[in-house]
Amino acid sequence: MGRYRAVMTETDREYISGEGDATDHQVQQSVTRVRSRINDELPRDIEILREHRPDLLEELQEVVCEE
Repeated sequence: MGRYRAVMTETDREYISGEGDATDHQVQQSVTRVRSRINDELPRDIEILREHRPDLLEELQEVVCEE
């Protein structure tokens, strides 16, 4: 089975971690896309999980709030 992305694509991961060969502009574009997913898409996903699958929301919280 193929891998899915969470908040970052594989390219975002490479650029933001410094492992990819990216220009400053490309890194900033990745940061902007990730920020948009966190602020715009993730809250909607959380609301859907809260309403329909609180068990999955709890798993997400455990991963995100691990420490």
